[in-house]
Amino acid sequence: MSRHQISVSIDRLRGKRADAGPTRRMPGDDRSCPKCESHFRADEMERNCYVCAVCGYHFPMTARQRLDHLSGGAGWEEIGGELRAADPLRFIDLQPYTERVQAAEAKGATEAIIAASLEIEGRPCVVAAMDFAFLGGSMGSVVGERFARAAEVAVAQNVPLISITSSGGARMQEGVLALMQMAKSIVALDELAQAGLPFLMVLAHPTTGGVWASFASLGDVTYAEPGALIAFSGPRVIEQTTREKLPADFGLAERQYDHGHVDAVVDRRDLPRRLAHLMMILEQPPRDEAQSLASQLAQNGTERAARMAQALPSLTRRFRGQSESSSAGEVSGS
Repeated sequence: MSRHQISVSIDRLRGKRADAGPTRRMPGDDRSCPKCESHFRADEMERNCYVCAVCGYHFPMTARQRLDHLSGGAGWEEIGGELRAADPLRFIDLQPYTERVQAAEAKGATEAIIAASLEIEGRPCVVAAMDFAFLGGSMGSVVGERFARAAEVAVAQNVPLISITSSGGARMQEGVLALMQMAKSIVALDELAQAGLPFLMVLAHPTTGGVWASFASLGDVTYAEPGALIAFSGPRVIEQTTREKLPADFGLAERQYDHGHVDAVVDRRDLPRRLAHLMMILEQPPRDEAQSLASQLAQNGTERAARMAQALPSLTRRFRGQSESSSAGEVSGS
């Protein structure tokens, strides 16, 4: 039996050669993770709520996908879906504003926000979800009106209002009319607060500009998705203005959590359960039950006060007797 010399190379075991070029990778697309470069099929992405199963990176989601995810596929009823953007300023930059809107609508969305009535794990609520794919999620007149109507429906139905933001700020093509939506959304939340209803916020990537400077920062409880940029101005704008290098985690959800600007950083796949649990904690009892409870407390308080008033004369006589006996003892002792 002949013997042959066996040579083992670690590079060979790893599938590498000294003269080999760079490793070939699949061409990247919207299903390739920009963080770990993992690639997924469309059904895998949808099944995992558009979250990378390897590193947890959160891919963008449209407003409709978010509503479907929160409702568990049970359906939802849109609020203000007939509203469309107008062009009151006749704004033109590289192209007319109307053409930009038409191009955005051709992708499937009608505006940068969709408001709807739905149930999250059996708990009714109103959700206003923003869509960054529609003109960068910018807040124009229709966005403000839809948000205000969502708050009105929440008050009418006596249910919480939940908002999911993903926006670059106010829509410059509408000028001051877009900036007015900041005040409009805050007034709508004031009416919600007067009704005693909670406002829950979910900050997705990115939440910046006028949206963060208005209703997005006013949640009674504020959640953020991992890695979301949350700031009034983006890091590139600040670095160009100040000529200073910012930390790598500037404005990210985890950094905002450390500074107390958000209450928790929550994985998107866990959002329905967390929101439903939160609504259960903040749920108001029915009005008749609340009045009954108040009446019971008032009645119990009245009865307790009456018992104390009846006991006061006997307590006074007992204290007076103890005082007189102690005084007599002091006189005899002296």
